[in-house]
Amino acid sequence: MSTDTTASVSTHILDTSIGRPAEGVAVRLAARGGRTADWRELGGSATDADGRCKDLPALPEGTTHVRLDFEVEAYFEKKQADAQQDAPANRDSGASGVFFPEVTITFAVRPGEHYHVPLLLNPFGYSVYRGS
Repeated sequence: MSTDTTASVSTHILDTSIGRPAEGVAVRLAARGGRTADWRELGGSATDADGRCKDLPALPEGTTHVRLDFEVEAYFEKKQADAQQDAPANRDSGASGVFFPEVTITFAVRPGEHYHVPLLLNPFGYSVYRGS
């Protein structure tokens, strides 16, 4: 929750390749107070069945920039493993690795504002925007 002296952040992930929320993606939150300040790791969470992180840490007073790090590699590896289990004939199709093993989003914030930053994700691309 934002206050007059702090901002707040929330996020969710939609896997656009299947039109469903991405569950179980680890998300880390970092903040800094100024363009040249060092990043301060604040902690993290993981997306729930709705693709949301409901327990991200609060931002400290004086935060001007926020960084969200999404660890998507494990999510896609599990998704690939599940697909191979359902379709064993495709097990050796030559598909390997994950193109984007992580996604990092950095954005500026102002005290008193709430920032909802959704990640639209698929195996070969992603998009973000400031939501509401």
